[in-house]
This record gives sequence, C-alpha cells and structure tokens, in this order.
Amino acid sequence: MMDEDSVLHDAACHCGAVQFRVRLSDGLNSARRCDCSLCRMRGAVAVSARVGDIVFVQGEENLSLYQFNTKVARHYFCKTCGVYTHHQRRSDPGQFGVNVACIAGMSPFDFPEVLVMNGVVHPSDADGADRLAGVLRFSKL
Repeated sequence: MMDEDSVLHDAACHCGAVQFRVRLSDGLNSARRCDCSLCRMRGAVAVSARVGDIVFVQGEENLSLYQFNTKVARHYFCKTCGVYTHHQRRSDPGQFGVNVACIAGMSPFDFPEVLVMNGVVHPSDADGADRLAGVLRFSKL
C-alpha cells in the first residue's frame, strides 16, 4: 500500500504556464493559513512539502519572487496569471508551503476547518518567543 507521503501530486497555476509535481510531507494534515500581512491578503490554504519535493515540469522561469520584511520567506507567483503557487517558509526554510488550490483535484473549500498560524507575532522575531500563547487557533473557511 502506498503511503500518502510518497504520492506525487500534479499542480499548476491558473493559466498552466507553471506546472509542477509535489510530494507533501504530511499529506493534507499540514493544511494551514497564516495571518501575516501578505497571507491575509492572498487568503490561500497551504500544505507542507520539503524543499527537495517540488519538481517543476514547466515554467519555473515564469515564476516571480516576492519578499518583504526580513526577506527570509520566498513567495512565488506566476508572472502570467498572478497566482501564488508556493513559498519557502520563514519558520522553516527547509519547507515549502504549497497553495492547495494549485494541486489537481484539491480546493481550499475541501477543508471545513484550517489551522491559522500567527504570522503577525512570528517565533523568529526577537519579541515573538514570549508572545506565542495564541499562535494556533482554528478558523472556519
């Protein structure tokens, strides 16, 4: 029997210019949102993958990189359609957060409840470690 973590999922942006395959590190159990200023605006549900577990089939050169604040996290968007595909996490640069809506057959509306990470008070910030009591909370989609 194949383990969920060994499955490669097909994924793409809206226009199809960027296509990739991804192996999720904990299947759909890692689904979460973040409340930092960028994530609040993009509203995506992300699932986790290790950095080496995304393989671009086409269009990697069509990705645009966006960074802000500490410039540790790396957020990628399709230059053509503007869809957020994935980001390298600030909290764990060895992981990607992958937009679940880009994965074939999946939708952010498949999740009745999604964990919300506190990106406003980030654990990497100097004062963040003392204020993590409210890091995780549940949010209805």
